[in-house]
Amino acid sequence: MTLPRPLPGLRTLATKMSAENRLARKLGRFARLSAEDRVALDSIWKGPRHECPALHDLIREGDMPRDIRLIVDGWACRAKMLEDGRRQIVSYLLPGDICDANALIRGRMDHSVQALTPVRYTVLSLADFEELMTAHPRIQRAARCDALANASIQREWALSLGQRSAVERLAHLLCELFTRLGMIGLANAEGCELPVTQVELADTLGLTAVHVGRTLKDLRLRGLIRLRDRRLEIPDFAALSRVALFSPAYLHLDCGDAAPAAEDQAILFG
Repeated sequence: MTLPRPLPGLRTLATKMSAENRLARKLGRFARLSAEDRVALDSIWKGPRHECPALHDLIREGDMPRDIRLIVDGWACRAKMLEDGRRQIVSYLLPGDICDANALIRGRMDHSVQALTPVRYTVLSLADFEELMTAHPRIQRAARCDALANASIQREWALSLGQRSAVERLAHLLCELFTRLGMIGLANAEGCELPVTQVELADTLGLTAVHVGRTLKDLRLRGLIRLRDRRLEIPDFAALSRVALFSPAYLHLDCGDAAPAAEDQAILFG
């Protein structure tokens, strides 16, 4: 499979923040990583960069990836398409997330991975990835916890589509994204970036773009969120959580043996 060629001068969503190892920060939530573990993760994070423009596919359905792609900057999504072009976004990929776990079993992709913003990523060979997991049991344990959380997110999204109202769906998604961004140091008490469009939210929530717009307006008028220049602020996370029927338990933040970071707890729970 041919990788997208690096594009000189492509602007990224968070270039200034790319120096911090988001993968190590996320996995460090699930396991007490040693100095050696962090050095190994840094060697991956600092690997050669590739770039993919917004609204392009990083991986297409039917591809057989032979490498592991790790997002460094930007947002992407996993998506399924119908023949008539209708799309369902089934998950969001943030910095520190792996795009193509199918490479681990050498299987064909049953979905596409699409860049929602300009994305920078690094590539790790399958052999190097397997060596990393074998040589560093704590990283392997943390990766398993992360995989458990990803599977749990899928179940929670199915529950939202089947049972939550439009307001609850949108509020729940915002709570989830804010929590995930906080885990990797991209959300704080002042808010977080939210570089997705109403159409993309609609394709996530099973609503029309018009309905999403009305629902966002409802949340704003109730003082639950503030949106400006693709930035989300949540004045009272607990209040938004109550509207969403949101509990972070399904994210399995207590899966491993690492205690939650105090600053992350303060962001979410005051």
